[in-house]
Amino acid sequence: MTPTDLPPCDTQLTRTGLAPAGTGRVLIIACGALAREILDLKRLNGWDHLDLTCLPAILHNHPERITGAVRDAVARHRDDYDRVCVAYADCGTGGQLQAACAELGIEMVRGPHCYAFFEGVDRFADHNEVTAFYLTDFLVRQFDAFVWKPLGLDRHPDLRDMYFGHYTKLVYQAQTDDPALTEAARACADRLGLAFERRWTGYGELADFLRQATSDTPHSF
Repeated sequence: MTPTDLPPCDTQLTRTGLAPAGTGRVLIIACGALAREILDLKRLNGWDHLDLTCLPAILHNHPERITGAVRDAVARHRDDYDRVCVAYADCGTGGQLQAACAELGIEMVRGPHCYAFFEGVDRFADHNEVTAFYLTDFLVRQFDAFVWKPLGLDRHPDLRDMYFGHYTKLVYQAQTDDPALTEAARACADRLGLAFERRWTGYGELADFLRQATSDTPHSF
């Protein structure tokens, strides 16, 4: 395995994102939390004409900044590619990202957030799990960076029940079959005082979106 074959570092994906690399015709602008999954799908499907650039995943803690960051990325890279697509759902932007993508003529993933499109947007809505707290593979690995430390629980663990008292369970949406990640997710549930459920999703509708994004015909989402 060469250095370029190594998966991107989670800390880098959280804080700085990922610059595009390659000579593809299609660029995916994505959240850093989706980088490994997109690179895996690219490798498994032989999508050599697809390049990826990621914005810092930590933007999810400031969703009001996501739309502007996506606009900037489109402006920075659009002239270098035949087609640009956005691998973000709404992600707390209140419809602003969808409106911006429509204005720019850019396709984006449908749904309110990655938990929905990993599970399937319609299936996720049917669950109506208002007392569930969700983690993906990436968020399990980055639990301290995204949850524990930003909420100050590393300094004030007594705040846990104030933040999570209205939740009843932690749902781990597994993209990979990794026993170590499952145990780490279970440990996150224990730290939050929640029941634990592992739910296999694989790549969900992200795979469908990328498959259509790499095809020759634009699609609407």
